[in-house]
Amino acid sequence: MKKSPLLLCLLFTGLASGLLAQLPYTNPALSHEARAQDLLNRLTLEEKVALMQDQSAAVPRLGVPEFGWWNEALHGVARSGYATVFPQAIGMAASFDEDAVFRTFTAVSDEARAKATHSKQVEGRRGKYRNLTFWTPNINIFRDPRWGRGQETYGEDPYLTTRLGVAVVKGLQGPDDSHYAKAMACAKHYAVHSGPEWNRNSFDAKSIQPEDL
Repeated sequence: MKKSPLLLCLLFTGLASGLLAQLPYTNPALSHEARAQDLLNRLTLEEKVALMQDQSAAVPRLGVPEFGWWNEALHGVARSGYATVFPQAIGMAASFDEDAVFRTFTAVSDEARAKATHSKQVEGRRGKYRNLTFWTPNINIFRDPRWGRGQETYGEDPYLTTRLGVAVVKGLQGPDDSHYAKAMACAKHYAVHSGPEWNRNSFDAKSIQPEDL
């Protein structure tokens, strides 16, 4: 009789797992968009808010694990131990070589995959800076050499920045026809960044022009 509570727990755990496996967002046969929309429809407002940070909280009732979004790979996998250190972005831009940049970030995504897999196998989870979403590339236009993050960019030319930014994203994410991406790129920063002022720590909001947005 003492085993009954344990058996009941195992039974309910099995039933819960079975029910989760039947939900559309867990079905790999569906499109990514359909699965994401189904999951969003099931999340409460509070759960959505908790997910909107670099370390997203788990949602146990839906089988959603915790996830660390913040990883960097501007010139190699950053902050997670040994990795190949490639030239800074401004140095890559000086080559004007899209193919070289693509091959560089193909290698970066290879290392990122290896690190993420190793972390999961050894630690049982992917710790901070060990997941596969990267806040890379930096596609801001380097408009003033005094700005403190210019080395992260591909320079002052919008056309060159566009071409190299595309090469970085394709290298990180892998072939378009793959069912899953090798890693996920996040081009940054979309609004009011890299000037027009030289100072990286503040700006005058009154001076923002439509082209800055």
